[in-house]
Amino acid sequence: MVEISSRVWSVWRRNWDAFLRTYRVNFIPPFVEPVLYLLALGFGLGTYIEAVDGIPYPVFIAPALVSISVMYSAFFECTYSSYVRMYYQKTFDAIIATPVSIDEVIAGEMLWGATRGMIYAALMLPVLVIFDVVAMPSSLLLIPFAFLAGLLFAAIAMCFTAITPSIDALNYPSFLFITPMFLFSGTFFPLDLLPQPVQYFALAALPLTHIVSVNRAITLAAFSPINLFSLAWIAVATLLFFLLAIRLMRRRLIV
Repeated sequence: MVEISSRVWSVWRRNWDAFLRTYRVNFIPPFVEPVLYLLALGFGLGTYIEAVDGIPYPVFIAPALVSISVMYSAFFECTYSSYVRMYYQKTFDAIIATPVSIDEVIAGEMLWGATRGMIYAALMLPVLVIFDVVAMPSSLLLIPFAFLAGLLFAAIAMCFTAITPSIDALNYPSFLFITPMFLFSGTFFPLDLLPQPVQYFALAALPLTHIVSVNRAITLAAFSPINLFSLAWIAVATLLFFLLAIRLMRRRLIV
């Protein structure tokens, strides 16, 4: 049974305050990253690609860039950063010594990971608007959806953090899970170009596939029934991984 109260936000607030203390470093990447990708891929490589499914290539990859940024920010926040707070800084132990429970500490970590993903999406959106590669006002929905997407990746990340024996072992999910999603989730080319077994695997097991699908529908202001399936997949997976992460971390922290 998961026990969570309003005290979860005290954990979130602690991470928010730490984030603001280094805001210059934290705010630069979301501005620079989309510019580099759009210039190199969208307007560089894109000159050799007339269109993808009738969509200009810069417009095609714009929602993928937001999705990737949310994935990276939430996943790495709840793997490497959370592991440092748990193992090296002993932050979790210090918080648990207060009335805040283990469940609330872990939930607060995941909510912060989701918030960080939302912040990155919000910072990227003006850049994409300037380049005129997203439709407004529908693209404003990228920001609240980024919280849900970030929460999914934060929960998955926390599961890995709970079972990893050392911080170096976190390289395995980074290279074997995150990198394949970066490449094969309909990010830089349509999913239907892949062999059918790979397509089915991407739809069944790669969260980024569904997040890119929804974000692309948002930025194009073109929604379809498949987006409802993706939203349902994301919601169910988020709930399952959220509960699993708390259970695994509880087992790790209670000796």
